[in-house]
Amino acid sequence: FVDGHDCIHLQEPAAVTEDEPAESLASQKREARLRKFRELHFKRNEARKLNHQEVVEEDKRLKLPTNWEAKKARLEWELAESEKKKECAARGEDYNRVKLLEITADDAERWERKKKKKNPDTGFAGYAEAQFRQYQRLTKQIRPDLEGYEKLREESGEDFYPTSNSLIHGTHVPTKEGIDRMVEDVEKQIEKRAKYSRRRAYNDDADIDYINERNAKFNKKAERFYGKYTAEIKQNLERGTAV
Repeated sequence: FVDGHDCIHLQEPAAVTEDEPAESLASQKREARLRKFRELHFKRNEARKLNHQEVVEEDKRLKLPTNWEAKKARLEWELAESEKKKECAARGEDYNRVKLLEITADDAERWERKKKKKNPDTGFAGYAEAQFRQYQRLTKQIRPDLEGYEKLREESGEDFYPTSNSLIHGTHVPTKEGIDRMVEDVEKQIEKRAKYSRRRAYNDDADIDYINERNAKFNKKAERFYGKYTAEIKQNLERGTAV
């Protein structure tokens, strides 16, 4: 009631508070953090699963033989070869001819080089290995002499096929060509053996300044490293003019 008149005051609607935008922003940040947390959790589970699979596969590989990969490749190659042979047989073709048609010049040259290196000389490893390599080398040099074979059979007669009652000991006379081949082979062996020998020639005129083999080796090493520095002192001691 103002100045004799009734006044009615209408209340205005409440204004939007400033806290609502802040709460919305916080909610969005919280949702983003939860989403990122779920992604990290999913990645961790995926990594754990992959890690477990790798561990299982590694355990399987460790339990396999050491040459399993080579064996597997060999079996796969043999299976493929068997299938190719069956296909060629079904078509009425020669498998060896078909296989040669698929070989390139580079592969043929590489296989030829590999075939030549099949018996490489790696030096002396043992008497058994050296004897076996010698046997392989000599057998590869054998060339059949059919003319000599026929001639020897005619000369020997029935003794060419000896029995328990045959006496042929000392009757064989080697040919001049055979003797020459043997001499040439022995000379090659001597020359090759000389290359592998590590023994040093002994010099009778050299000064004896050692008491045993071990001391001689030590003196040679000392001379090799310090000889040029001690040459004058050594000469003075030998002449007896050292101060």
